[in-house]
Amino acid sequence: MKVRFSDLGISQEMCHELRRSGFEEPFEVQRETIPDMMLRRDICCRAPTGSGKTLAFGIPMIEHLTRANPNRPKSLILTPTRELAEQIFKVLDPIAWAKNFRMMSIYGGVSYNKQIRKLDKGIDSVVACPGRLLDLMDQGHVDLSEVEFVILDEADRMADMGFTDAVCDILEQCNPERQTALFSATLDEYDISHIKDNYLTDPVTIGVGKEDVSLTEMDHHFWLIPNAKKSNITAEAVRKSGRAFIFCRTRAGVERVADELQMEGLRVSIIHGGLAQRQRARAVEEFADERCHAIVATDVAARGLDVEGVYCVVHYDPPENGNAYKHRSGRTARAGSSGNVISLVQNPQKKQWSTIQKHVGLNVKFKPPEFNDLTLHEDISYIAPPRPMNRRRKDRSGRNNNSRSDSGKKHYGNRNRRNNDSGGRSNNSRNNRSRKPKFDRNKRPPKGAGRSRGRGGDNKRKSRNNH
Repeated sequence: MKVRFSDLGISQEMCHELRRSGFEEPFEVQRETIPDMMLRRDICCRAPTGSGKTLAFGIPMIEHLTRANPNRPKSLILTPTRELAEQIFKVLDPIAWAKNFRMMSIYGGVSYNKQIRKLDKGIDSVVACPGRLLDLMDQGHVDLSEVEFVILDEADRMADMGFTDAVCDILEQCNPERQTALFSATLDEYDISHIKDNYLTDPVTIGVGKEDVSLTEMDHHFWLIPNAKKSNITAEAVRKSGRAFIFCRTRAGVERVADELQMEGLRVSIIHGGLAQRQRARAVEEFADERCHAIVATDVAARGLDVEGVYCVVHYDPPENGNAYKHRSGRTARAGSSGNVISLVQNPQKKQWSTIQKHVGLNVKFKPPEFNDLTLHEDISYIAPPRPMNRRRKDRSGRNNNSRSDSGKKHYGNRNRRNNDSGGRSNNSRNNRSRKPKFDRNKRPPKGAGRSRGRGGDNKRKSRNNH
């Protein structure tokens, strides 16, 4: 017997809005959680990413939502990443808007002023990342004392990212009579248990789907390769396997690898914590629309993004631990499909990778790359790349900073390049070595000749954080 949204205690008006938005029948997590949430019970739900959690908590929340005063929202959804916050907002905002409620998302990387202006006008429901929300609370722009409904989405991921204390600080400021619902891929971690025991009241515990990412549904490969071959091997693996997620440890690593893969003929997008939200959203959109072959990302993208059609995950750099390996690898082999998980291993990293294998219950030998071992999908079509992603600039003379002088030594100019001259740059080039006289270092060119104008183009990149 089919279960419909109307069977779960939802109003006819809400059912109508759900049909208008294309939601006909509830998923399992919605069937299991909505009735108890409609009765205003606290919920502790174990459910994987992509199971339909957003509507599971969003429908009851909007059903019970009331109009808020300026700077005093009535409901709060906490989530670990900007991408997930935006996803939740895009799903729930049309439904809330149809019922004359106002929602907004709050996260870092965008203007404070825009967010403050919206809050001053009165927002009924907020989807927020903990860091930016605490900033706005400290500045006096958000008061949570009238919050009636709190959702903790991807609670385990927030714990992994070090947000536990921030989440607890936020919950302390909320109305103690609120309804609280916690959603997590696992419920047995210490931080999750701490929040459950201290901030939920007699919660109903619900489990949906598999308790963890199943590593048995994907093919795992641990390839021993030198560092110099990693980009070439990665590009070939993507061409064989199909569209991929490629994970690096740092922001600088993401950009470097993206440049190298594009030189190998792939079109890629990047995601890391140093990008503006619109840039990160554009990367996800390009991948979802099959306008690029791969996303190169830090672990910020390992959870919270529900993107179909990922046939390959490449651990370009080792993950921090076994949990991170699972979270990264869980991007592929969804909904019963197969997928390749490729770990690029250098000899000094074998001990680290062995520890990760032991943690996740794998026993896979390290061996050289073998593309015939990969599960093959449809060959990816060629996509003409845009402008080169290499962000290194040449100075106005056309040289890069690795050009060599005629002495064979690297040419290191002053940092501000004010004293650079053109002497000895190219007179001994391979094609002209026999035709031109040897350069006399004692004869300098006229003052100013060959000098870069201004500071030149070799400006150093600003230092970056790791995520």
